[in-house]
Amino acid sequence: MTLQKELILRKEYLGDEAIETIYFGGGTPSLLSADEIKRILGTVFENFRVTENMEITIEANPDDLSKEKVDSLRNTPINRFSVGVQSFFEEDLKWMNRAHNAVEADTAIKRLQDSGFENITLDLIYGFPLLSDAKWNMNIQKVVDLNIPHLSAYSMTVESKTPLASFIRKGLQKNMDEQQSAAQFQILCEKLEEHNYEQYEISNFSFPGKYSRHNSNYWFGVPYLGIGPSAHSFNGNQRRWNISNNALYLKSISEGQVNFESETLSIPDKINEYIMTTLRTKWGMDLDFMKTKFDHELIGIIEKSAIAFIENGEIKKENNILTLTPKGKIFADRIASTLFVDKT
Repeated sequence: MTLQKELILRKEYLGDEAIETIYFGGGTPSLLSADEIKRILGTVFENFRVTENMEITIEANPDDLSKEKVDSLRNTPINRFSVGVQSFFEEDLKWMNRAHNAVEADTAIKRLQDSGFENITLDLIYGFPLLSDAKWNMNIQKVVDLNIPHLSAYSMTVESKTPLASFIRKGLQKNMDEQQSAAQFQILCEKLEEHNYEQYEISNFSFPGKYSRHNSNYWFGVPYLGIGPSAHSFNGNQRRWNISNNALYLKSISEGQVNFESETLSIPDKINEYIMTTLRTKWGMDLDFMKTKFDHELIGIIEKSAIAFIENGEIKKENNILTLTPKGKIFADRIASTLFVDKT
């Protein structure tokens, strides 16, 4: 299998870094058979240093999780599922052109739970024209009622060159409403807090201690290796991404090469990435850590820039750690970009 060949070709990429998590994502990885998954994981275990009790996640759409599929995955090391539900309402799923329906969403989750899979995360989307506050409350309540330990929720975005973008330009569809999105984000935060979920990152909520280890490692800058067409990797100093063309990817791997592009991160790049990722989390941005790792003068500039956000209640500073307040979380991207250091 080509993915196994690439794993072997790149087994030195992470050095002696121990692998704590594996994530089958991008496209529809649930199309892989149980045997294919076991072969890929076997190659990882044979060629990399791995930790005990790894978190091994696979993304799946509800319509992919038939009884036969779930039963077969019980015989693999997969121990976490990320299910792209998006909504539990039929009209919303049709509007989003999702392949599954509302019944399949509910059935797939219960099938996983009945099969003994407890570590499940769901994706939901808010802030689109069909979603009233009442429906959004019901979607959140469904997650609570199903006792799902982890939820990722995202505001609907309109990508250019998509049918939705074209419909909006032609006036055939309403554009997204920022006020609706902000209001539904607040509903999300308040309702999940009532039910003992922690908002440990802007878009991610979990029961205490049930954080996504894979996502958390990403936010804290842990190196990772991505395998397959378009896959991204990071080794602490450089980012690289494989060619996206499937045919050229297959050809290069068959010839014992990996066709990729890369960029080396400058000090300002590293600082800005640290700001962007850590400020989104409950653990926040550690100014003392930044001073040990980066230029003191640059960090001093960031501290001064943060004063205005502290004074207007969007950032809290405690023990020299900056975290976003509930008010600040609504404007996370704007705040982070204002704190960025100049790359010139």
